[in-house]
Amino acid sequence: MPLYADIVLPLAQPAYCFSVPDGAEWEALGVGDAVAVQFGQRNIYTGIVWRLHSEPPHLRRIKPIGRRLYDRPLLDAKQMQLWEWMADYYMCTLGEVMRQALPSLIKPRGRSVEEFSMQEFRPRTEKYISLCEGWRSAERLQQEACRIERRAPRRSALLSVLASNKDLTSGAGLLPRRLLDCDAAQIAALCKGGYIDVVERERTAERDMDSHFILPQLTSAQERVVEEIRASRREGRGVHLLRGVTGSGKTEIYMTLMAETLSRGGDVLLLVPEIALTGQLIERLERVFGSRVSAYHSKLTMLRRTETFLRLAHSSGGELVVGARSALFLPLRHLQLVIVDEEHDSSYKQSDSAPRYQGRDTAIVLASLYGAQTLLGSATPSLESYANAEWGKYGYSLLAERYGDAREPRIIISDTMRSVKRGERRTHFNQVLINAIGSALERGEQVMLFQNRRGFAPYVQCSGCGWTPRCPNCNVTLTHHRSTERMECHYCGHTAIVPRFCPQCETADLKGMGFGTERIEEAVATLFPSARVARLDRDTSTSESAYNRIIRSFESGQTDILVGTQMITKGFDFGRVAVVGVLNADNLLLSPDFRSSERAYQLMTQVAGRAGRRQSEGVVIVQTSEPENQTIGFVARGDYEAMARVELADRHAFCYPPYSHIIQLTLRERDQQTLRRAAAHLAERLRTRFGARVAGPVAPPIDRIRGEYILRLMLKVENGRSLKRARELLREELHEAEKSADFKRIIISIDVDPQ
Repeated sequence: MPLYADIVLPLAQPAYCFSVPDGAEWEALGVGDAVAVQFGQRNIYTGIVWRLHSEPPHLRRIKPIGRRLYDRPLLDAKQMQLWEWMADYYMCTLGEVMRQALPSLIKPRGRSVEEFSMQEFRPRTEKYISLCEGWRSAERLQQEACRIERRAPRRSALLSVLASNKDLTSGAGLLPRRLLDCDAAQIAALCKGGYIDVVERERTAERDMDSHFILPQLTSAQERVVEEIRASRREGRGVHLLRGVTGSGKTEIYMTLMAETLSRGGDVLLLVPEIALTGQLIERLERVFGSRVSAYHSKLTMLRRTETFLRLAHSSGGELVVGARSALFLPLRHLQLVIVDEEHDSSYKQSDSAPRYQGRDTAIVLASLYGAQTLLGSATPSLESYANAEWGKYGYSLLAERYGDAREPRIIISDTMRSVKRGERRTHFNQVLINAIGSALERGEQVMLFQNRRGFAPYVQCSGCGWTPRCPNCNVTLTHHRSTERMECHYCGHTAIVPRFCPQCETADLKGMGFGTERIEEAVATLFPSARVARLDRDTSTSESAYNRIIRSFESGQTDILVGTQMITKGFDFGRVAVVGVLNADNLLLSPDFRSSERAYQLMTQVAGRAGRRQSEGVVIVQTSEPENQTIGFVARGDYEAMARVELADRHAFCYPPYSHIIQLTLRERDQQTLRRAAAHLAERLRTRFGARVAGPVAPPIDRIRGEYILRLMLKVENGRSLKRARELLREELHEAEKSADFKRIIISIDVDPQ
């Protein structure tokens, strides 16, 4: 009977049917295998066998599978379940999930068999040493080393080294050639003498699987939290939320739970918002868990990511992976614990391309598939997670005191308008902040300054007529960067030189308006000329090495003042930081988003937590023109519960998450009139199904990017209604609407649970 396979390709397409060739070599083909198939006239793609069946498709010609690519399945059943859940929940295809999930070297493509073969992954090989028969005795090797010591001392020393390796002398293992400090001539002499053999094999990582970990001593409060997390698991709660103030020692709790899991042979996945910003965390874990720790993130080379993926697929357990959201797709087949650190962070949301998944929520689903526990950790949890804990859906623990003798920072609210009226403001700094910085520098302490905009000035303006240069492709002003003396669009990358004269009135007086991190860096250097100043933002940390250089300089005390964007708020533990300045809190509060107050609270609290991480009390100075703002008051008092109560009451009144789910549709088209007609037509169709739950179409604050106009529709599905059914109805309506002529060139993006 003919056999067919439904194959998922890395395309925004459904699975396609191919025939399985006859022959004994195809009998081992199974679900989850990677195969090479021809799709279209010439293209050859890597595909994943999703289903094997004997149902003949309704096509005249079925192409056969080219060949099997690996000797083992690339995906197991639980990974496939995760992909299917993501495709269904986030309303995309399995092919789009595949594009995100697999390293590029695992899924080669080509326009011919030869080109495809050239793109295929070939693992790195290296030379390994084994002892010849008759020499697999430490005692005999040592005797031989003594015998030849006088006439061949270097060869004798090498034999002593080999004799000390228990794996070699037992005949059970191989020793990588690179670990021997000797030249090729010595190796050749030992081979010729019949002592050793040299073989070339796929390179493997030497992994220390010792289960005796030296862990930090927990405080009584930390021990209480660990026991609460264990109890939560025993009671059947798969998810536990840990709210611990900054500096409370959440990492020590993570390590205790990791050690328990690894000792049982289970795998641990630790997710962090941005892996490039957490070098301190990885180094700390490696000191405890050694070579069990594997990093996985976009900064690694594709070769290393691919090797990590394939190695984990063959692992017998006991792995600790630290990664960004893409680590969710790794084949950790003995997964028992998933930790999502800084679970509130918006970086966990994939927003650029499908699947537009939320890493935190996907981690919870992944853990449930494997029967693992999920631990969510944050000083300022997302309101969605906090509400789930309040409703009893998640376990909950509070760690309200800092670790050791560290004291909470003192937060000072500085009124910018009052400082201006009193003449107490110089450039972008109120006098109280200037005084605090000066005092800290005199004591030999460090300062961090947070400004949530990069560049020198957000825009340039003519003082004569008010003309402002704008991006020709996007509806935004161009940001001035002093370091390159160019203006740049942060959406499409368009750049232009700063004009000497206004093109409208020919006035030569063009000024940078507002301020970004680059301008702050310059102003700080002027105010404190003897201070060593550094800047950390996307412009200065263009590579991992550049980023690490800035961080290590500050950590070692070679830098006195660090100016930065959100990058300085995450994952750092600097013991000498005495002053933290938030330079423009108003900018955080004025975003047209129902989450703006929550995010402002989270950002200000996180950056405030960088101050006073040891015994001395830190000072945090928040500059704002709205000192009576309710959210700023919550930050000053450190009152997360009050912020959550107020925000949740507002969300409940307007049926926003966590009291509903939102599905956002983004429509793009270069012709504005066509876009408006299509969006209005789609909104009308959706309202016949969903009524007042549909909002829009509306233009976002930036309504044109890369030459395309943008309109948005929002569907709100309140709790208690079936989100699954809503997605099904939405798919039907989109399918029908796309038959309209106006939709031929419209690009529609679907974002479930947008952030």
